[in-house]
Amino acid sequence: MRIPGTLRELQRFFLPAACLGCDAWIPTGLREERVCGPCRARLRPLPSPRCDRCDVPLGTGRSRAASCEECRPWPDALTLARSAVVLAPPADRLVHALKYEGWRHVASLMAERMARIRLPRRFSPGVAAVVAVPTTRARRRRRGYNQARVLAEALPDRRGDVASGVLVRVSGGDSQVSLHPSQRRTNVRSAFAIGENAGALLRGRPVLLVDDVLTTGATAGAAARTVEAAGANGVAALTFARALPYRIRPHRIP
Repeated sequence: MRIPGTLRELQRFFLPAACLGCDAWIPTGLREERVCGPCRARLRPLPSPRCDRCDVPLGTGRSRAASCEECRPWPDALTLARSAVVLAPPADRLVHALKYEGWRHVASLMAERMARIRLPRRFSPGVAAVVAVPTTRARRRRRGYNQARVLAEALPDRRGDVASGVLVRVSGGDSQVSLHPSQRRTNVRSAFAIGENAGALLRGRPVLLVDDVLTTGATAGAAARTVEAAGANGVAALTFARALPYRIRPHRIP
């Protein structure tokens, strides 16, 4: 049912534009994405030093590492993960606006930040198969779209269409929000399946998984394991935001 989205579009054109990140009034030139200049400036890249594999900041007093305690539980299928910004205000509000409030236009700004990340060439759009992490049919029907696919299609350097029907969500599992990392991995272990005729597209080819947020890597790991079993030659995950472990959350980052 598209009425809520339609009402939001009417509000966008006929009411004063408020920033999705801070609710401040937005100058005319920035109203398409509904994010003000100060909030754009507050979208913070992940600080260094970071883990080579999962990109998580390692905290002060530590040197760069090939892997870390955050990604050691990941399956070997998930080669690496990269995220554009820290999941902290205003990034968390932009994620919520895209995922739950129907503000699809903000995806262009989010994808532009994602496109700034330098991926190994084999995982870049145009070389790798770009696969949006699917959501359940019920969530897609409720939202009207899959936010991961909206982000993937908004990537400015992608060539051709994002692969369709390659990865299918076969179970929703419980909400991941309040689960411990090990519970998250169990929750999504059998969440994905390969779509019909997807093997020919994946066989021998690297895959770039696209999603909005990476928290523990449980969802990306389960998806990576599934596409690798179908013949993919290496899997990387690219997300807009990264939720940081408590020990290095923004209030602890100098």
